[in-house]
Amino acid sequence: MNIYNVLDLALKHNGEYVLGSADLHTHACYFICGVLNPGEKGRPIKPGKGHEEIIFLVQGEVLLRRDTGTFSLKQGQAFYLKGEETYLMDNNGKDNAVYVISGGHSEGHMH
Repeated sequence: MNIYNVLDLALKHNGEYVLGSADLHTHACYFICGVLNPGEKGRPIKPGKGHEEIIFLVQGEVLLRRDTGTFSLKQGQAFYLKGEETYLMDNNGKDNAVYVISGGHSEGHMH
């Protein structure tokens, strides 16, 4: 069994780390950990073609923006995206915002 410190990896890799095929040697699923610094804006959240994701805010509060509106996501809340759906994430707070994303492939879209 391997244990991955994904929060440390995210901090070392520009605020986001994908624990996926390179580490796990599988394309079945992946896990992302991200940190948005205070005042950081415009981090894209987009699963991509053939992918589905659940995004969970572990710490902080963020704004999610796209042309259809702006939504507030608070600590402990989650939302679901599929395919090319895209939001931009902003941290207007004074502390880091930490999120995790659990993702996998849509039916019929395995690599």
